[in-house]
Amino acid sequence: MSYTLHRGDALTVLKSLPDESVNAVITDPPYNSGGRTSSERTGRTARAKYVTSNSAHDLANFPGENRDQRSYRSWLTELLTEAYRASTEHAVAMVFTDWRQEPTTTDALQMAGWTWSGTLPWIKPASRPRKGGPKQDSEFIVWGVKGSLDHSRDLYLPGHYIASQPRKGRVHITQKPVEIMQQLVQVCPEGGTVLDPFTGSGSTGVAALREGRNFVGVELSPHYADVAEQRLHAELTKDDFDLAGPES
Repeated sequence: MSYTLHRGDALTVLKSLPDESVNAVITDPPYNSGGRTSSERTGRTARAKYVTSNSAHDLANFPGENRDQRSYRSWLTELLTEAYRASTEHAVAMVFTDWRQEPTTTDALQMAGWTWSGTLPWIKPASRPRKGGPKQDSEFIVWGVKGSLDHSRDLYLPGHYIASQPRKGRVHITQKPVEIMQQLVQVCPEGGTVLDPFTGSGSTGVAALREGRNFVGVELSPHYADVAEQRLHAELTKDDFDLAGPES
């Protein structure tokens, strides 16, 4: 297996990818959410939005979190359109979102050409209760397909996922659990290529390599690109060591 990590703007890089060169798109874009008012969504950093004030970790911010609703939809539509062009027939796209941006995300997915096929809940047990109402313990994965699903594959995935955000070894504000990502990357045929235009700390890529898929990622933040590079390289090196066996 192999990986390629591009450093730079996602849309710019996506436009350079060849037609029909990837087999699945699995990504966690900046939600541009996290507030009840426009000023709360556009006037605060990612850390201020998504990390509680008494949090023990001190993780780096990431860019791209200050778009208003209309510019977010336009931007995401253009990105998913380029991802659609770069994907093969039967490719599946999976896009993480929260409850505020779920309607906008489904619009963008469909306007980009994908056939919207459902929304998968990701339930996080380690979340705070909300006094006076239901606790906000879920994010969502909007998914669609280019053309139709490949029904020749013997693949059956869950309709929801349950896992808390990583605590031990957490290196990103919105880091996703690798155990969930390992299930999601199976929508890509074995030996195929998974694309993640918002690589972050590299969890999608690590999962892809573990599951026998190639990976193409893009990351704008130099800090998180370095983190992802380290994690991807370590995963690839580990696989090489496992194949060779321990030294005598």
